[in-house]
Amino acid sequence: MTISDTEPRSASDRPRAAVRPPRASSKPNGQWKIDGTAPLNGNEEWKQVDNGLSVRERIENVYSKGGFASIDPTDVHGRFRVWGLYTQRKPGIDGGRTATLTPEELEDEYFMLRVRIDGGQLTTEQLRVVATISTEFARGTADITDRQNIQLHWIRVEDIPEIWRRLEAVGLQTTEACGDVPRVILGSPVAGIAADELIDPTPQINEITARFLRDETLANLPRKFKSAITGHPSQDVVHEINDVAFVAVEHPEFGIGYDLWVGGALSTTPRLGERLGAFVRPDQVADAWHGVTQIFRDYGYRRLRNKARLKFLLAEWGTEKFRQVLQDEYLGYELPDGPAPTRPTTIGDHVGVHRQKDGRFYIGVTPIVGRVSGETLGKLADLIEAHGSARLRTTPHQKLVILDVPEENVEPLIGELDALGLQARPSLIRRGTIACTGIEFCKLAIVETKVNATAAVLDLEERLKGFELPHPISLHVNGCPNSCARIQTADIGLKGQLVTIDGEQVPGYQVHLGGGLASQDRDEPGLGRTVRGLKVAADGIADYVDRVVRRFLADRDAAANETFAQWAHRADEEALQ
Repeated sequence: MTISDTEPRSASDRPRAAVRPPRASSKPNGQWKIDGTAPLNGNEEWKQVDNGLSVRERIENVYSKGGFASIDPTDVHGRFRVWGLYTQRKPGIDGGRTATLTPEELEDEYFMLRVRIDGGQLTTEQLRVVATISTEFARGTADITDRQNIQLHWIRVEDIPEIWRRLEAVGLQTTEACGDVPRVILGSPVAGIAADELIDPTPQINEITARFLRDETLANLPRKFKSAITGHPSQDVVHEINDVAFVAVEHPEFGIGYDLWVGGALSTTPRLGERLGAFVRPDQVADAWHGVTQIFRDYGYRRLRNKARLKFLLAEWGTEKFRQVLQDEYLGYELPDGPAPTRPTTIGDHVGVHRQKDGRFYIGVTPIVGRVSGETLGKLADLIEAHGSARLRTTPHQKLVILDVPEENVEPLIGELDALGLQARPSLIRRGTIACTGIEFCKLAIVETKVNATAAVLDLEERLKGFELPHPISLHVNGCPNSCARIQTADIGLKGQLVTIDGEQVPGYQVHLGGGLASQDRDEPGLGRTVRGLKVAADGIADYVDRVVRRFLADRDAAANETFAQWAHRADEEALQ
C-alpha cells in the first residue's frame, strides 16, 4: 500500500492553509447566520430535537433500570456522548472489518466513560474515588488521555447513575466530555505552582466552566470544540492544535495577558492554529472564549461533518476577518494588538523534579502510554498523602504531576512511584511515547496501540541502552487515521492502517517523521513528512524505531545540536526506511 501521489512529503510542502473550506456550490453549508437553522443531515436533525443534555434524565430513570436493550438508538449513538459515554468495541473484531461493519455490529453493550478534568487538576480524594469506580465498575481499567481526562471501560448503563453520584460528590463530572460541545479545557499542569509561570490560568478556566458548562445555547455546535489555556512559558497545552487557545504573553503596555489562537486541529486534514494577533486581558478571556465559540456555532459548516471543524471556517475567512467578526459581532470592543509568545526554553511535559514558587517541589512521572489501573491510582493517592501532599495534575502528554512535595520527601517518593511503574526519570523513549485507545476498545480503530507501544518501549529501552539521545524522541501511536494521538506532530508518528508487507495484508502503520509543536527545539510548529511506501507492521515498531534512531545518531550534525525532527526533514528517503 502506498500513499497517494498528492500527499505532501514534508511540513514545508504542506502550507498552514492546506485545509480548504467546502467548494462553492448551490448547496448551503449549514451556516446558521447565513443559511438558516434548517438541519441538513441526520446528526443536525437529532441535535435540534434534543441536543443531548436532557438524556441524563433518561439514563438515570429509564435506561439504567431497563438495561442496554432499552436504550433508544439515537440516544446511544449520539446524545450519550454529551455525558462522556461511547459504546466500546466488541472484542474479537479485527481491524479489517472496521470500515465494513455498522456501529451496531461493532459495538459491545459496555461503555467507555470519560471523566472530565478541566486543567488536569485533581485532589487525592478525587483520585481515590476514580480508583474505586475503576475497580468496582470498570474491571480495573483507567487510561490518562492526552487531553488531561481519565477514561474508564467496561461500564454498564445500570451503574452510570451511581458512578455520577460518586464523581459529583467530590467535584468531578463527565458533563460535555464528548460530543459536539465545548469539551474539557486543557490547562497548564503546573498552574499556580511553577516558579517560572507568567500567570496562573486557573481563574480563567474556572470562570469559563462556571459560566458556560451545560449552557443550552452552546450545546449544539457543528462539531467538537477544543480549548486550551496556559500561563507557563513552556507552552505546555499543545495550543496549536486546539480550536481556541490562550497563551500567556507580556504586553509592553498592558502587562501579563494572553495571545489568542484559533483554528487548530489534526485528524485526517491537519491544520495548525493561527494567531489572531490580539492581546486578551485575563478578565476578558471568558468573553473572548465565548465569542469564538459562538462564531463556531453561528458560522461553522454543518452540512458535511468532515468539513465541520472550526479550521475550515478559518481557512475561508483568514485571521483578519475572524478577528473583526469576533470584535464587531460578539465582543463589542476592539482587542489591542499583542506580541507573539516567545520560544519555550524548557520541555512542556514537566517530567522530573522541579522546585515550586513556595519552595516545595513538583514531580512529573511517566506511566507508559498513559495506561494505569484502578489499583495503581488508589496506591498513588495513598503515596501522595503519605509524603505530605494532596494534589496532582494530569497532562496533555499522558503524564502525571504530583504537587507540593516537601524537599525531604522527594527521593523517597520517587522510589515508591517507580515501584508503581510511574517513573520520574524515565528513558527518553518512554518519556516521549503516547498512544490512543486503539482496537482494544475503539470502534474506529484498525490496529492495536497501547499494547504494541508498550512492548516497543520496553524493547527499545534494552536495544538503545548505552546510546545517548540528545532529547526525548516523541513516538505517537494511533490506531486509525483520526490522529487522537497527534501523529503529525511527533518525531515519529504511526498511523494505524492495514499494510501490505511481503505480499500479505497485515495490521500496521504509515510512518510520519519530523513533526512537532512549540518547544525549546523548534522555531515554529510543523507537521511531519511521509515517505512514499514507508509502512511498519504492528509487531515491527521497535525494529523500525531502533533502525531510524541509530541512523539519526550516526548522521546528525551534533555541532549544530541538530534534533531528530530537523534531521528527518533533511534526510533522504533511504535514511528513513
